[in-house]
Amino acid sequence: MKNNSGQPKMKHELGLLDGTMLVAGSMIGSGIFIVSADITRNVGSAGWLILVWIITGFMTITAAVSYGELSAMFPKAGGQYVYLKEAYNKLIAFLYGWSFFAVIQTGTIAAVGVAFSKFTAYLVPAVSEDNILFSTQIGSSHFTVSAAQLVSIVVILLLTFINTKGVKSGKIIQNIFTLTKLLSLFGLIIFGFIALKGDVWHANWSNAWNMHKLNADGTDNGIGSLTLAAALGAIAASMVGSIFSSDAWNNVTFIAGEMNNPKRNIGLSLFLGTLIVTIIYVSANVMYTGVLPLHDIATANKDRVAVAASHAIFGDLGTLVIALMIMISTFGCNNGLIMAGARVYYTMAKDGLFFKRTGTLNKFAVPEFGLWVQAIVASILCLSGRYGDLLDMISFVVVIFYVLTIFGIYILRVKRPDAERPYKAFGYPVLPAIYMIMGIAFCILLIIYKPNFTWPGLIIVLIGIPIYYLTQRYSKHEDQTDLVS
Repeated sequence: MKNNSGQPKMKHELGLLDGTMLVAGSMIGSGIFIVSADITRNVGSAGWLILVWIITGFMTITAAVSYGELSAMFPKAGGQYVYLKEAYNKLIAFLYGWSFFAVIQTGTIAAVGVAFSKFTAYLVPAVSEDNILFSTQIGSSHFTVSAAQLVSIVVILLLTFINTKGVKSGKIIQNIFTLTKLLSLFGLIIFGFIALKGDVWHANWSNAWNMHKLNADGTDNGIGSLTLAAALGAIAASMVGSIFSSDAWNNVTFIAGEMNNPKRNIGLSLFLGTLIVTIIYVSANVMYTGVLPLHDIATANKDRVAVAASHAIFGDLGTLVIALMIMISTFGCNNGLIMAGARVYYTMAKDGLFFKRTGTLNKFAVPEFGLWVQAIVASILCLSGRYGDLLDMISFVVVIFYVLTIFGIYILRVKRPDAERPYKAFGYPVLPAIYMIMGIAFCILLIIYKPNFTWPGLIIVLIGIPIYYLTQRYSKHEDQTDLVS
C-alpha cells in the first residue's frame, strides 16, 4: 500500500487479539520471576508483598483505561509521544521520545535480552554470564564481554531482522509466544496452588501485615516494625520493581497506525491486556507465599524466586521448567518491545525531531531504519552492562510521563471540548486523578528515600532539552536550504 506521494503506507493488519497480545506480551518479561525477592526484603511480610502488586496493578489498569480516551482521539503511530505533543507541546513530547530512545525502550530491550540468555544458560552452560569471552582494562574501568551478552545481542538483531519484514511477521511471533507464556504462567500458578504447603502458608500469613525490613540473608534487620515514614519509603522502593515488571503496557499505542479500527481496539486491548497480566502477577505472588517460606523468597539465589518456587513444586525438574518459561517469556516480550518502539522514532522523524531517514518505510511498510537504530543502542547497552542501573533510575521518569499524559486528558477536555471522543476515560475525573495522586506520591517518596533512583533519571531527561533545540535549529536550516534549492 502506498500514499499519494508513492511512498509505502502503514498497513492495518492488527486486530483486537493482536493488540491484547502485544500489551500482555510486552509487560511480561523477566520481572515477575525475580523482583518479588527485593520487594519482600523491603516490606518483610506476605500481606504487604501482595498489596504492593495490587497497588501497582490498580495503577496500571487505571492508566490503561485512561489512555483509551487519548488513543481514540489520536489513532495514529507514535502513541504516548503524540498524546503529549497534542496536550502540551513538541518539547515535552520530544523529552519523552528522547528518554524512550536513550533508555526506557532500549534499556528494557537490553535487560530482557540478557535475562533470556541468563536462563538459556540453565540449558546451555556455555552461554552463561560467567563465561567471559573478552576482557580488557580501559583506564580505571574493567571492560568484559560475556557469552550471555553476545547471545542477547544476537536475539535482539534476529528479532529486529524479522520485524523489518513486515508487521505480520512480528505479529505471528508475538501471538504464539504470548499465548504460550500466558498458558505456562497459569499452569505454574495452578500447579503451585495444588502443591501448596499448609505450614508454609500459615507461617507466612500468620503475621501478614507487620512490615519490617529483611537483610539480604533473610534475617530481620533488628529495627522492628517500620515507622509510617519508613513504611512509605519501603513501599516506594518496592514499587520500583513491580512498576518495571508492569511497564510497557502502552506499547500498543505506538502501533495505532497499523491497527484495524484503532479507535475501538486500542482502548480495549489496553484494558484486557493489563487486566490479564495483573491477575497473573497477583496470583503468582500469592502462590509464591504458599510454597516458599518468606525467608526463601527474600534470599532466592540471584533473586530468582520463580526458580525456587518451581523447584518446590516440580522438584529437580523445576529448574528446567522455569528456564524454558522465562526463555519463552523474554523472547516474546522483546519482540513486542522491538516492534512497537520504532514507531515512536518514525513519528518523531515526521515532526523533524529524529533522524530524517527514520521517518521512511521500507517496501514491507515498516520503519526499518528506526528498527536498526534501536537495535544498535540496545546492543551497546547490553555490552555496557549498565542497563540494570539505568532502568532503576528511569522508573521515576516513566511514572512522571504517565502522570503528565493522563493530566493531558484534562487539558484536552478544556482545549478541545468539541473534539470527537469515541471512548471516554473510565471513571473520569476521579480515577485518572487517583492515578496522578498515587504516581506523584510514588515519585516524591523516591526523591526523599531513594534519590539515587531519581536524579540520574531526571538528568537523562534534561539532556534532551539542548538536543531538542539543536534539532530545531538543524530542521530550520534544512528547510531554508530546501527553499533556496
